[in-house]
Amino acid sequence: MKRVSIIGQGYVGLTISAFASNSFHVTGFDSNEKIVNQLNSGISHIEGVNSGVISKAIASGRYKATSNGSDIAGSDVIIIAVPTPLTKDRKPDLGYIEAACKTIAENLTGPTLIINESTSFPGTIRDFIKPLIEKLSSRKYEHLYAISPERVDPGRSDWDQKNTPRLYAGLSTEASKRTREFYSTFCDNLIEVSSPEVAEAAKLFENTFRQVNIALVNEFAQIAHALGISVHETLEAANTKPYGFMKFNPSAGVGGHCIPVDPTYLAYMAAEKGVPATFIERANEVNLEMPKYIVSRVKSDNGGSLKGKKVQVVGVAYKPNVADVRETPAELVINELIAEDAIVNWYDPLVKDWHNQHSSALGGSEIAIVVTLHDVSDRRAIISSAPYVFDTTGKLSGVKGL
Repeated sequence: MKRVSIIGQGYVGLTISAFASNSFHVTGFDSNEKIVNQLNSGISHIEGVNSGVISKAIASGRYKATSNGSDIAGSDVIIIAVPTPLTKDRKPDLGYIEAACKTIAENLTGPTLIINESTSFPGTIRDFIKPLIEKLSSRKYEHLYAISPERVDPGRSDWDQKNTPRLYAGLSTEASKRTREFYSTFCDNLIEVSSPEVAEAAKLFENTFRQVNIALVNEFAQIAHALGISVHETLEAANTKPYGFMKFNPSAGVGGHCIPVDPTYLAYMAAEKGVPATFIERANEVNLEMPKYIVSRVKSDNGGSLKGKKVQVVGVAYKPNVADVRETPAELVINELIAEDAIVNWYDPLVKDWHNQHSSALGGSEIAIVVTLHDVSDRRAIISSAPYVFDTTGKLSGVKGL
């Protein structure tokens, strides 16, 4: 049985580990020792990866987590599945990929297939990962390099690693062949593209498409309010057209690792090539400005001032039915409220701790702003939780909202 090492045991890495452990001996490397210890105790920290699956894989000897880089030595396949965030000035941050390359370079003991699943700009596997591993390696091996961008949507049960189509491409014919062999053990639909750059660009464009359309509908929500009409009724009316239209809903903004981040990677590479990406950049601005717009609406409805008023933000996860708070627009809403001198707390039935704070009990505020509505959320209780409720989701009746 071949050995596979997966660098990063987050949403992407642990998901791949769970599927790959059915056919391979999997080593899950992560620099966070707390996560490693939890995983080796059979406790999953990721929604969508059942702890029982991890425990079973450990018991069978097909999975172990580690923070020791030497444990990846002898791997036949290495998967890079680490975060690719933005810097404080919203530029691509490849620090995690660089650290993964260092771990790989210092510990591999023979030729290996190295696959990057981390989302990044076109050219990352060819012009960044491969040269960096070769530069940092004391011993020279003829590694194979490929890209297969992750497609993980936390909280979904209808699409997973088995039935979600997967793009891939290698830097060589042999790399592509070996990559297909690996993923075919747990993926039903593999799609080879002509170059790694096409696969990398496709992943960025998938989420840029969503970013742009979310920005469009968020801007339209503001227009509809100015016109005195319901944005939701208007969207439902437009959605009766059976062709040429795809419905998106307005919200407090975008969250998660992908949509707020990936378009910036695409815009960055466009700028590097001297091509304007004004449409992408403006979409990003619109979505980042939505929390300010929402707070301005709430402020206007409450006498033009929020100073000293008790405001509760309901739902701080970035999307319904998950506890994931990465890049959540709720944080921007809270920051805007604090800037207005409001007294702010938050409530979320799924998120127990965030920024070293515990979720408050629902209610007890003068104003409630609903950012995320989970299926387990008590809608009636939310509606009655404050004298004034502003709903950004469009799912609560009889309250103010977008």
